[in-house]
Amino acid sequence: MRIAYVTPYQGPSLLQQRPIIKNRSLSNTVKMELVASVLAAGGHTVEIISQGEVVENQIHLYPAFSESKRFHPSIPISYASSLPVRRLNGLWSSWRTLQLFKSRHKVRPFDLVIILNMKEPQITCANYAIRALNIPVVLEYEDDAFVSVVGVTADGFVSALRDRIRRSLLGKISGCVAVSPHLLSQVSTSIPTMLLRGAVNADVIDACQRNREAKRNWILFSGTHIESNGVGPLLDAWRSAPVADWELHITGYGQLTEALREKSKGIPNVVFHGLVTRATLVELMSQAQVCINPHAPSLTPGNVFAFKIIEYLAAGAHCVTTRMGTLEPDIETGISYMPDNSPATIARTLQNVIENRHYERRAVKATQDTYSAKAVSASLASLLREVVTRNKKDFRHERIQALSRGEEHISDAGGQRL
Repeated sequence: MRIAYVTPYQGPSLLQQRPIIKNRSLSNTVKMELVASVLAAGGHTVEIISQGEVVENQIHLYPAFSESKRFHPSIPISYASSLPVRRLNGLWSSWRTLQLFKSRHKVRPFDLVIILNMKEPQITCANYAIRALNIPVVLEYEDDAFVSVVGVTADGFVSALRDRIRRSLLGKISGCVAVSPHLLSQVSTSIPTMLLRGAVNADVIDACQRNREAKRNWILFSGTHIESNGVGPLLDAWRSAPVADWELHITGYGQLTEALREKSKGIPNVVFHGLVTRATLVELMSQAQVCINPHAPSLTPGNVFAFKIIEYLAAGAHCVTTRMGTLEPDIETGISYMPDNSPATIARTLQNVIENRHYERRAVKATQDTYSAKAVSASLASLLREVVTRNKKDFRHERIQALSRGEEHISDAGGQRL
């Protein structure tokens, strides 16, 4: 199948050409690359279409372009143009992403569309694919569209309108891949669904095996430096209660990076790595005894899930995290949960994990068996086959109904009139 993967992907060329630090998401980029690679390995032709949105208001038109530094040689990436003018940015992004999707479909028709979450450009492309092209749409659902990352519902007319639009789309999608049962509960029980909390690439498995006997007394944080990810409280916790002979390693970048570097001055055994390559990050994860996810706790458990938790566990590390829904029992043996991400709680949890050697509790085999690229590929292939088969049956039924009403033409999956 030819698949359009409509996502807010941010590749290296986008980082060079547009100011996206404020909305840069390293973990999402890795997730998209892994999912696209798994689909390509399964024999599908995948093309990524991204809005490449700039969120910093300015009067400047950033033209559309294609990614020159692809993460996979057979997966092209196209970015829509961006015009980050206040009150126009979102509309422009949705319109231009749709036009880009239309143009790529015209070059060679897509058989299926996958959208990542429900931002406006993704919703616009999905609705067009369903309404005008009769192409099945699968939602890859990772962030609850109806609450914030900490589980709070927004008030106001605009939020209510957006919620109606999202619920309308949820009623029309042909399949859903979600990171939690909570998110799957928002879609119809009549469509194919799949619970997918992460995917483990071969590089993680290889590094885990290579560094099994080379573990270091490191606590590793990986992710974007934004408030909800809890890097600030983590540094405060380490300042108040550093552990002798252990080091705190921090990778990633974001709008808080410079403030965090300043905060870290005078704190012993803190190492900032900044933005690192995928290979370096995997090596760090596989060498660390403990990997930490001090995310702000949510009032709605399961509304988000950190993909990196699966990678941490598969790399052979013990994971310390605030609770983000439930996991399989054999995988949860490798996790120490925190009730919140206050500095005192983080410090107390880390001391307990280290003093009682809980970091030796790992869930490597269970995680790798469940979320390996091979396992994920098989599950995805099964879901996509069911989605396409059902769509063809629905289309044949629609055609029969149209002919019985005396209608001469309806569109097939490629938008051609019959």
